[in-house]
Amino acid sequence: MQEINGKPVFVEHEGEGPAVLFIHGLGGTTNFYEPQARALAADHTIVRFDLTGAGRSPLAGTTAIETWADDAEAILDAFGIDSAAVVAHSMGTLVAAHLAATRPARVGKLALLGALRAQPDQAKEATRQRAATVRARGMEAVAPGIVAAATSERTRREQPAVAAFVREMLFRQDPAGYAACCEALANAVTPGYSDIKVPVLLIAGSDDKTSPPGLSESLAAEIGSAALTLIDDIGHWHAVEAAAAVTEALRTFL
Repeated sequence: MQEINGKPVFVEHEGEGPAVLFIHGLGGTTNFYEPQARALAADHTIVRFDLTGAGRSPLAGTTAIETWADDAEAILDAFGIDSAAVVAHSMGTLVAAHLAATRPARVGKLALLGALRAQPDQAKEATRQRAATVRARGMEAVAPGIVAAATSERTRREQPAVAAFVREMLFRQDPAGYAACCEALANAVTPGYSDIKVPVLLIAGSDDKTSPPGLSESLAAEIGSAALTLIDDIGHWHAVEAAAAVTEALRTFL
């Protein structure tokens, strides 16, 4: 645990070489990227952290896309890293894109898994309702439904351990922290994707209902410098549903 911007944040740091900063999404932790971190640590400096309110980082201060981006920059500062490749998933793509658009010197490359824009009004209301449900009834009230909706049918059938891992990450979240993260997502605005000038890789899952492939296609067109990789038969938890394919795509891109 490290003090970042005056609050405790769980940070993992390993390896040597060009720096890669990983940012997880809603319901995730640093463990979401374990397959990729293990593979890349042989020749990269790997930095992972749990967003405030998620995983092992307790809820403290303001929970918002912008403050998480501030934390990401402060973590780079803490390790003396001027610029890093940033890999982000789901809600974390909003954080990473905000960082790249507003502090371009800190981001050398950007890989976005299941990239998002700000939610439409109906989705915002559903996310806020999920926060209220978790506060009232705990993570057990939403975790099974999230696993069913956010992983592919093939993953649940052929990789039940992956579905179980996603379920466990969700059950391990602090309800108050997860609810605050939901509200941060509901309050998020779309970052300036068109302002991003560094190389960008977008990774999409063919069965992703949260970030359908068409969304990544539209972002690739908006960014201009982006490449798009589509992985068949996976849902929204790309790094674990297709660990080898995501690792290979990242290694090639980095």
